[in-house]
Amino acid sequence: MQKMSKYFCQKNVPSFTRSIIFGTGARLKRAKSIHPVFLPFSGCPMHCVYCAQDRQTGTSMTAGISSVLAEAEKNFSALKPCASGESRELAFYGGTFTALPEEERRSCLSFLTRLRTSGIITHARCSTRPDALSPEVFDELKAHGIDLIELGIQSFDSMALSASRRGYGGEVTLQACRMVQDSGFLLGIQLLPGMPGSSPEVFIKDVELALGLHPACLRFYPCLVPDGTVLARWLAEGRYEPWSLEETVSTLGRALAQAWEREVPVIRLSVAPEPAFDAAVLAGPRHPALGALIQAEALLVSVRKALEQLGEEPKALFLPRSCQGFMYGERGALKESWNRVGLTQERIFFTKNEKAELCA
Repeated sequence: MQKMSKYFCQKNVPSFTRSIIFGTGARLKRAKSIHPVFLPFSGCPMHCVYCAQDRQTGTSMTAGISSVLAEAEKNFSALKPCASGESRELAFYGGTFTALPEEERRSCLSFLTRLRTSGIITHARCSTRPDALSPEVFDELKAHGIDLIELGIQSFDSMALSASRRGYGGEVTLQACRMVQDSGFLLGIQLLPGMPGSSPEVFIKDVELALGLHPACLRFYPCLVPDGTVLARWLAEGRYEPWSLEETVSTLGRALAQAWEREVPVIRLSVAPEPAFDAAVLAGPRHPALGALIQAEALLVSVRKALEQLGEEPKALFLPRSCQGFMYGERGALKESWNRVGLTQERIFFTKNEKAELCA
């Protein structure tokens, strides 16, 4: 049993003889800060039925990639080279980076090379589709310093991919993930729970498949319905029904707990706030604290599993301080759930440890 006394200074902590240690969220330890360059729709062979990247990122590509890079150049000009031991990352988000026209991709990679050569950037990533990869592109990305590739898998389920008109099947997604890793890149996997053709059961299987690939990170983007998309038309026609908030929190809570157990970082649990995008959302599980609600559910799922393993009444639960802000849910809605599992407030302690420990 791990001794926890050095991590806290609370009084009246009971003595205990048995404990279960479990994770509450691994972190992707790459760079102290990430600086995004958004390229919405750039290189995309089609507009996906649910996609509104321009409003989602607050970036328009009407002036072209050269304008976006010029603006990024201004933002980076204020940064000093990284000091010894310091790290900073450039991220090309949105669009399909590996399917950009060759000249545009080279402009982006030349920009990255200048930043790396000057010491402004130490790491770099890009996002792309699983059907837009090749050995030649891998060589090009590696030569310019891209070291993490995030794949917009959305799902490994062929029926869900077909229903959402993604243009590829499940075998392509698995092959693409392995290609990225076999080529020496870190792999990020983006999943879209609630997409057309999906279900909680399909999504949980997607997560299990993703975790089995041992990616560097995962992202979960619950499917929303922005105005002006094909999905908005399907909603109006009764052909699509988004997941409820409750279903989303419950399902993603289970999935997040699985990722915690496997120590795979989940670096996003919802679409980032953006006024233009929020104003355009017609339906779907949108909530200002969705990530915290999912984390609270995942923590309860993890604790209930630890209680089964413990097999007796708990005397104490030691949690990382990072859990303190979300564990009771919105306005304390989960306090009674904690009480029911025998973990009243006086039995819960917060520590500097990165893992949780349930004790008897």
